[in-house]
Amino acid sequence: MPSPRLLQAFSRHVQEQPDSTALVFAGQQVTYADLERLTRRTAADLDGAGFGSVRALCVPAHKSPETVALLLAAWRQGINTLVPSPGLGAAALSTLIAQAHGPLLATVVTGGGVTLSREETDPAQADGFSIPDPEETLLTLTTSGSTGVPKLVPIRSEAFDRFGDWATDAFGIDEGTSSLSFSPLNFDLALLDVWTVLEAGGTVVLADAGASGDAGYLRDLAQRNDVTLVQGVPLLHRLLAADGARYPAVRTVVFTGEAVSEQGLRDTFAACPDARFHNVFGCTETNDSFIHDIDPGTYVHPLPIGVPIDGTDAVLLIEGADGTEVLRGPGTGELLVHTPFQTCGYLEQARNAHAFMPDPRGGGAMFYRTGDLVHRDADGRHFLQGRTDFQVKVRGVRTNTLEVETVLGAHPDVIEAAVVALPCPEAGTRLHAEVVRRDGTSLSTLGLRAYAAKHLPRHAVPSSVGLACTPLPKTPTGKPDRNSIKNTQLNGAS
Repeated sequence: MPSPRLLQAFSRHVQEQPDSTALVFAGQQVTYADLERLTRRTAADLDGAGFGSVRALCVPAHKSPETVALLLAAWRQGINTLVPSPGLGAAALSTLIAQAHGPLLATVVTGGGVTLSREETDPAQADGFSIPDPEETLLTLTTSGSTGVPKLVPIRSEAFDRFGDWATDAFGIDEGTSSLSFSPLNFDLALLDVWTVLEAGGTVVLADAGASGDAGYLRDLAQRNDVTLVQGVPLLHRLLAADGARYPAVRTVVFTGEAVSEQGLRDTFAACPDARFHNVFGCTETNDSFIHDIDPGTYVHPLPIGVPIDGTDAVLLIEGADGTEVLRGPGTGELLVHTPFQTCGYLEQARNAHAFMPDPRGGGAMFYRTGDLVHRDADGRHFLQGRTDFQVKVRGVRTNTLEVETVLGAHPDVIEAAVVALPCPEAGTRLHAEVVRRDGTSLSTLGLRAYAAKHLPRHAVPSSVGLACTPLPKTPTGKPDRNSIKNTQLNGAS
């Protein structure tokens, strides 16, 4: 997230350490002086585009130094930037541009520069959408869009400043930090491994999106550039730890996005022998909310999501006889959070009434309803149980598909697992699991279902299992693409 402080820090680094490496991409090192020249060139293109005073810009998040320079140039000029996924379809992109009140579309040019075009959109699509105030926010992110057109999430400048303070202290980020940027630039993880690192004067190693599933490429990238900070979903950590790779330079490992398997933990501990390990939990709307420091010698699995980070307040809601009520002790409920880093609300005003609510205990702060089910034990530890939309009924019994995934993922021959609910004429809903098994194992569908039956109630045992040795389909953020898995099963059965 851009902020005046980030821009001031970047300018200071250009003056004080111009020859230090700011970015690494495609085998090339971009110094702070190089990035400044690229940013100035891009700013000149914005000035000379002939569109008058530009106040809003859509920047598809192609991962490259040119995109980083374009964002820095736009923020310097007080231009609010909408940063969607570069893989978004043309129709969805047009809708987002209209909802953000018709910003220009910016396309970066390899080697520097930018071309601008004004998109033809339907102004009616912007009805009910607020206009971001550049005095408060210069960046608008999008959610994953797994359920349709992504939601527009403005990130406040003061919120990023607070996040930068917390992250810098929590993860020891300074000019000696070299971070591996694996996630897309439009994903909120970039607030840490790109923008906070640049603010600190460190180095950002940009993983080529086209090769982000290549374990050998990622291993070479991390080792050759002495990466010290690795943040990402379990897929990243699994790829890095493949074939017994070791990363003695890594000092900080952050797990986020999805539950990591116990084998995945052990492999990562071995791959990064001198690192500190953290499990972080959050979402685009609130940024990081919980953190759990992991001791490789005494950890429990599944990992807790941890405790609320400094300045964060968390509440669990349960359905009571008279509606929702606050859970006071141990139990499971929907997680509500208020963080120092959260958005002021979606641009689509109609969504805010459901997603944000006043403190249910009577305070004045606005809480975000995460839709996540969290269990709090007698010791006050919080464990993710899934999502409210992961709750399905199988033969009339409420079942949590994430719990089933966790059990399957604990099998020693399983690399990853995803569970989806499918319609069934007899049971109403049945569970199907897609599982990636380790090479050279003899794991069968029958054996895996027998294993599940030992650890799960009968209704939660998947009625069908697909076994493969290739990775599951992934969303742009590296999470299992459950919608794709579900659609494949439905289309195959039709």
